[in-house]
This record gives sequence, structure tokens and C-alpha cells, in this order.
Amino acid sequence: MYSRNPNNSNPNRNFAGTSGGAAGGFRGGDRRIPGESGSAGPIRRVGSVGGGVGGGGNNSQPNRFSGNRNQPYKKPMDGNNRGQNMRGGNMNNLDSKPGDRLRRIRWGDMNLIPFEKNFYEPHIKVARRTDTEVDDFLASSEITVRGNNVPKPSLFFDEGGFPDYVMNEISKQGFDKPTAIQCQGWPIALSGRDLVGIAQTGSGKTLAYILPAIVHINNQPRLQRGEGPIALILAPTRELAQQIQQVANEFGSRTRVRNTCIFGGAPKQSQGRDLERGVEIVIATPGRLIDFLERNVTNLLRCTYLVLDEADRMLDMGFEPQIRKIIEQIRPDRQVLMWSATWPKEVRNLAEEFLHEYIQINIGSLTLAANHNIMQIIDVCEEHEKDAKLLRLLQDLSNEPEPKTIIFVETKKRVDEIARMIQRRGWKAVAIHGDKSQQERDYVLQSFRSGRQGILVATDVAARGLGEHFVMLRLSLVRQIIRLNSKGKSLTEHLYRFFNLWSFG
Repeated sequence: MYSRNPNNSNPNRNFAGTSGGAAGGFRGGDRRIPGESGSAGPIRRVGSVGGGVGGGGNNSQPNRFSGNRNQPYKKPMDGNNRGQNMRGGNMNNLDSKPGDRLRRIRWGDMNLIPFEKNFYEPHIKVARRTDTEVDDFLASSEITVRGNNVPKPSLFFDEGGFPDYVMNEISKQGFDKPTAIQCQGWPIALSGRDLVGIAQTGSGKTLAYILPAIVHINNQPRLQRGEGPIALILAPTRELAQQIQQVANEFGSRTRVRNTCIFGGAPKQSQGRDLERGVEIVIATPGRLIDFLERNVTNLLRCTYLVLDEADRMLDMGFEPQIRKIIEQIRPDRQVLMWSATWPKEVRNLAEEFLHEYIQINIGSLTLAANHNIMQIIDVCEEHEKDAKLLRLLQDLSNEPEPKTIIFVETKKRVDEIARMIQRRGWKAVAIHGDKSQQERDYVLQSFRSGRQGILVATDVAARGLGEHFVMLRLSLVRQIIRLNSKGKSLTEHLYRFFNLWSFG
């Protein structure tokens, strides 16, 4: 089924690929690129790729205190007079933005070796499924599909065409059947098509792109020393990136598909070592990845499978310039899968620019709506009344067995204040927000997951850090309290909100 046996330890194999192609099975057999010997990657470089910032020459600077002392000093910005930093390297423009030191690769000057990205052969049950049956399934699952030549959905795991090592792990995890996004997303991703998936958090989209990524990687030539990843997954926060890595570890370890997770707020040394040794999957936040690319720790010349997870949130957080810089470093015939909870104009524009003839999957409605399974209780009050009301509410909730409560607050300062207030009243509470270190965040989230701490006070940084065991709402409110049941599997029926009087005009 595969062109590479994941259990074969012989690294000296040779591959050639075809680009795209009609839908077929998992095409196997070792192949050799004509005219090449030894293992070959999918890119043959025939032109030079620029890297770094030009400079050098005379690095002397004018006397800072000469002339008019009232005139502010300006560092010379021309290429021959760059300042030196304390470590002896060129000092960048203080006004430079992340990615400014990355040069756009001229892909038209490079001879790109074709690669395989279509591995899908419909199961016999899928092929025999009528259009009426498919339409009934899409309607019952609230799936809307837009695009040309859309593959039929796979309703069960055994219809996905995955190899045994993937099916064994699925069975081990105890999954009953695929989610809606997986049923329709897997055939599209395995076919090598670009995809836009619009679904809420907790819909199972991580597996919808991780499993096809492993199949994609196992059908590419092995990484050689100095080569970057084959699959790149971009996520907005370190918490989400770590969740994705956990799934990649579970399903990639059996096939020797290595991965690393790189994000800000953690030491660069260990992350850099992973990149230098070589990994097939890189899961990254845009800022930290840009940093490593600028320092030439890694590159994206081998990347043929790109995932943008929670694209809407990455744009909300201002990552669009970094995303564009990163995509410029990836070959244009890549496969791209973009996932988002909403479909605003900014996300649509990004998809139109960087995806080719993509298929769009919508799970549910495109408009934001409240969860109808939750009773929302709104208390309109003065600012000075909130603390007393909060304490009375926590007292009532504490009578329930194994209570777990999440309190979202607008600012980091108020998070710490409310956590201390709750702790002084004798409750076990922890706080998390953007100023916490990675070690502190990990400790707080683990304490809350395990039940050692029953109350979590947070800004929305925690909304993507609680893992699949929690269903979270990300709302911009003055304060909200979310109740979780004892197993942490779903929300209970009450959501309490405290609003200021002025919020209602």
C-alpha cells in the first residue's frame, strides 16, 4: 500500500514521484529518480536561495555625542554601516518586523522534483454508496461541501483506507466512529486536495489532518541531514500546539514519524536541537518558527504538507504577516489544509490567495450562535457588586459533588486579584494568563485537569489549553463562569455571566 514500509529500517532507498494524479490506491514499490543515485529529496536546487541580511563592510558608527547634542542619534541604516550587537553580529533595524530577514525564494528558478500526494482509493462500500445516501448523511450531520470532484465521505474507520498500524492505534484509543469532519475530511486530504474546514473546537479536526499527514510522510523520501520538515502545522498558541503534538506522538510513534513542538516562552536550545537533528513534523507557533528560519536553524524546502489550525484566531492575534512570510518559504505545489471555527473575510482572502481549487467543508452554521444546550444566566450589576456575587455563587456551587469551575476574566491583573480573593476564602484556585511562564502554565493546567484544584481563573489563553477533555466557550465578556461536570466531558446546563450596567448602554 505504501512506497515505504515504516518498519523497514534501511534508509538507503530511492524514490520518484508523480504529481497529483487520478484517485488510486496507496501506490507502493520503491522507485528511483532517473539520473539520480542514492536517496533524493523532492527538491533539486539549481539556483541560489538567499539567506540572511546583507551587510558587512565598514561597521563604524559616527560619534554619538558629536554635533548638536539636542538632536537625537540615528543609527545608520544603509547596508555598509550596520551596527554591531554585543555578540559581534550585525544589529538589525530596531523597527524591523519578524520575517524581514527572510528572503522570498524564487521558486520559478528552481527545479522542483515532483512528489506524491494522492494516496486515496475509495473503499468498495464507499464506491457503491449512492448519491442519495451521501446527501442524507451530509444533511443529518449538518455538513455542507463546496468544490469540484468532492470524494464521497467515509462513514466508518475501516472505510478510510488507513494501514494497519493506524487502525490498531484507533482501536487502542477506543474511538467508536469518525466525527463528521473526519468522515468528509479524510478522503479529501488523502486525495492530495487543498481543504478548508470550518468546524467548532472539539469536532475532531486534529485527527482529520494528522492521520493524512502520516500517510503523506510515509510516502516521501527519508529526510537527509540538514533538511527541514515534510509536514508543518501552524497553531496560534503553545497550548494548542502541545495538544497537537500529543496526538502526533500517539499515531506517529509506530511509524518512526518524528515531531517537535516549537513555541515561545520555552528555551530555544532543545527546540533547535530537534530541528537540527531533523523531524518529519514541525508543530509551531508562527513567531518562534520565524525566529528559527531567520537563524537558518531549519528550512522549509522539503515541506509539502501545510496545516493552518485555527486560522481565524491566528489572524485575530496579528499573525498574518508571519504566516505570509512562512508560506513564501514553502514550494508552491504544496498541499494546504486550513481549519477555522469561523469564516470571516480575512480568512477567506487568505484561502483564496494560498489554496488552489480547494474544497470547503462546513460543519453546522457559519454564523456564530450560542449553544442551545446551555442555560445562560445573566446578572447585570455594578462593578463593586461582582466580587460578592461571585463568592455567593461559588458557595452555592461548592455543594455539588466534585465541582469544577472556570472563571474567565477580562484582564490579567484581575485574574490574579480574583484568584487570591478566592484562595483567601478557603477554596483551591489557580490562575493562568499570558504573563505566566510555560512551566507555570503546565502546572496550572495539570492541577486543574487532575482535580487537585477545583477552580481555574483565566483569560482566554486557557480556552485552547484544556485538551479534549473539556469543551470551552471563548467569549469576550466582562466575566463568565463555566461549570464542568465531574468527568470534565461536557458543560453543564448553566453559564453565568456578570455584566456591568454600562454594558447595556
